Amino acid sequence: MTHQYIDKGKPMTRQNSLFAMITILLIPFTLFSGERPTYQFLQNDVSARASAMAGSFVSMTGDPAGIFYNPATIGTSAAPLASFGYTSHLLDFKSGFAAYTQEIEELGIVGVGVNYFSFGSFNGVNDQGIATGTFNAGDMAISLSLARPFEENLYYGITGKFIYSSIAEANSSAIAADIGLLYLIPGDDPISIGIFIANIGSQIDPYVNTKESLPFEIKVGGTIKPQHLPLSLNVNLHKLNEEHNSFLDTFTYFTLGGELTLSKALRFRFGYNNEQRKELKIGTSAGMAGFAFGGGIVLKNIRLDYSFNSFGKIGSINRITIGLDV
Repeated sequence: MTHQYIDKGKPMTRQNSLFAMITILLIPFTLFSGERPTYQFLQNDVSARASAMAGSFVSMTGDPAGIFYNPATIGTSAAPLASFGYTSHLLDFKSGFAAYTQEIEELGIVGVGVNYFSFGSFNGVNDQGIATGTFNAGDMAISLSLARPFEENLYYGITGKFIYSSIAEANSSAIAADIGLLYLIPGDDPISIGIFIANIGSQIDPYVNTKESLPFEIKVGGTIKPQHLPLSLNVNLHKLNEEHNSFLDTFTYFTLGGELTLSKALRFRFGYNNEQRKELKIGTSAGMAGFAFGGGIVLKNIRLDYSFNSFGKIGSINRITIGLDV
């Protein structure tokens, strides 16, 4: 499908050290504005496993796609892991990703990732409506991550990335960093808590003379695995850096997700995105907007995941991800 476009200082306890790291990470960025940024594709879900849980993935471990959701989460997996996927969006928009993580002795867990978004082919016309030919538009980001334990049960991670965007012969680029923390609380009902600070950076070359902001965001999430239940329950709070009408409004930007282990080989997942459901409400009905479902098959060295995300009357998105134990 083509589109038409017109050219234009004291020893610290474990709890204290965790609090200190959280404070250091969060305070410098709480004043970022809610200005609409560029490179919006960086806020899209990437993997089918994560999107089936409505993006509630800040504190989920054992997945190389964690590079894109919280780099600290890859610090718990020493074995080499790979994952790649494809997404068919609305219209003829397409996207995909690839991620790989591996332990490097005396360095930590290193991960590399690539994700892209293609807007398809456009029919260009000038101001007089005369056709100027077809062109493509798309975005891409290349990521390099490192995760290490800070102390027992506490991990930190950082990602550096190069971002590139093009529309016809015009292009722009940027560099950015993501920072994450993951804290594991063992016990009969193990809990993991994650903090993710995304897209700290700046454009190198803007499309025009004025540089645009990146989609900076702060997320906090938690995962609990109830005793005697083969279930992981997640809740994530998004856009904690943005201004809201009231303090309570801050908590309306949340996602919920769950992963149920049906058998050794089968997984079922579900999710709910509250912000998405509110934004996609048409009239008095939102249909299934904001809800997500999916599943996975886990074999010896391969994992196949699928997700379905509803946008109500607008349509839906299907994602497929393949994971490998290398």
